This record gives sequence, C-alpha cells and structure tokens, in this order.
Amino acid sequence: MRVALINEFSQASKNALLLRALESSANKYNVEWYNTGMKSDNDEPYLNYIHLGIQAFVLLNTNAVDFVITGCGSGQGACMSLNSYPGVNCGYVTDTSDAFLFTQINNGNAISLAFAKDFGWAAELKIEDIFDKIFSSERGAGYPPKMQETQKKNAGIFNHVKSKICKEPVEILKSIDAEFITTALAGKEFRKCFLKNAVDCNLTAYVKSMISDNGYA
Repeated sequence: MRVALINEFSQASKNALLLRALESSANKYNVEWYNTGMKSDNDEPYLNYIHLGIQAFVLLNTNAVDFVITGCGSGQGACMSLNSYPGVNCGYVTDTSDAFLFTQINNGNAISLAFAKDFGWAAELKIEDIFDKIFSSERGAGYPPKMQETQKKNAGIFNHVKSKICKEPVEILKSIDAEFITTALAGKEFRKCFLKNAVDCNLTAYVKSMISDNGYA
C-alpha cells in the first residue's frame, strides 16, 4: 500500500509531528509513504486546500498512491476540495471509529483530518491510532456484517454516479487555472512519487508533459 501525506500552508508546521505518527504506523503494516505537501511554514511550493485536491486527484487517478492523508485547520476545506474530483472519495475523520467505519462501509481512498481544531496534548497519539485503524482494516468489508453486500453495492453505485457527473480527468486539469495546476505539481516529493509510481494512462501522459513543459527537475 502506498500512501501520500499532503500538508497545506496553515498546518505545515505540524508536518514533522504528523510524519512521525505516519512512520510509526506505516512500519507496523508495511506501508510505503510519501510526504508530498508542505514540510514547514517556509516551504515551497505554497499550497492551500485547493492544491491538496489537485494533488490527490492526480496521485489517486494515476495509481501513484493507493491512499491520501490530508487535512487543514478544521479538516473541512481539505475534505471539500478532494471530494470535488472523480476517483477521489475522502472521508472527514475525527477518531478511530470514523476511520474504521469509513474504511469498512464507504471504502474511500482519502481522509481529511483537523490539524488545529481539538488538536492538543497527545494529538499525535490519536493520529497514529487513526492511521493504525486505516492501515489494518480491510477496506470495503462492510459493517455490520449483515449489511456487507448492500454496502458494497452502494459504494459501487456511488463511484459510478460520480464518474458520470464529472469530466474526463485530462479535461478537468485543462479547465482549471494553469497557475493552480503548476503550483500543485511543483513539489519535488510529489514529482518523485508520481514519476516513480504512476501507471500509463492519458492523465499520466498529460501530467508528465506539464512537468516537462515547466522545466521541473
């Protein structure tokens, strides 16, 4: 399982703390992780919650990663941004119960966490517990067990409906302000993850051309 942690500007100072929690949990469950967002207050590129959605959209729709962990001060903006895109199903997670139920019932591929609201002493322990629940649970298994088949069917219907009401992935990127796209794609760690793992598809080819055209090393 490959996972991307994406921080935006308002909570970039917490990246090191979040990364320690992610590393600790990932080591238990053989999870490969990438830190594709901001790492400090002065890091570049400067990402906001709009950029988070673009990064997650590209990474998940090219299979560069299997799961995205992100958030913002409240967790709401990041969740809204990610859920704007096809192929991205983001849950707003506040505790381990949310993590378990979202993984079991909705079988999503991203979570948004609140990195400022209710983020006090020992918050990193709660975050690690959430990661543990995400990584250790069988995604889409269903809960409670008697509702498994209905939940699996509904998750499939949801993904089908979402795909029908959204544009084709390359057309989505073409329709967004180019400045937002180039900023979202500019990070060295993002490009490392994408170029190493993205599978061949129209979206991968288009993003590679954008990276090349913008002269990213």
